Amino acid sequence: MKKSTKIKTWAFFMRLGSRCGCHQREDRSFFIKNWQVPICSRCTGILTGQVIGILLYIFSFKIPFYVDLLFLTIMFLDWFIQFKRIKESTNIRRFITGNLAGIAQVSIIIKIISWIIKAF
Repeated sequence: MKKSTKIKTWAFFMRLGSRCGCHQREDRSFFIKNWQVPICSRCTGILTGQVIGILLYIFSFKIPFYVDLLFLTIMFLDWFIQFKRIKESTNIRRFITGNLAGIAQVSIIIKIISWIIKAF
């Protein structure tokens, strides 16, 4: 693939990542062969966590609601500690806490959909 095609493709995905609401800060993003991943490490974690959450549902693995809340709280605490400038988070920690939150999001959405279906 020509370099100009690579740049256009990368720019397309960067715009897509921005439109999805990611801040795309370089210092909070992963890089693959000197190309910035179009979403930050936390958003990457959330996205992969959502895929994992869907797979867990497909394989009938149910997560209790209190675990969902715990996973979301862990990500919030990582963000809050960094926001208050107590300790800077790392990209790996952002990715892991994003994964947990993504799994919890899918689990909660499935619980809500199931509750709505049972209500009718």
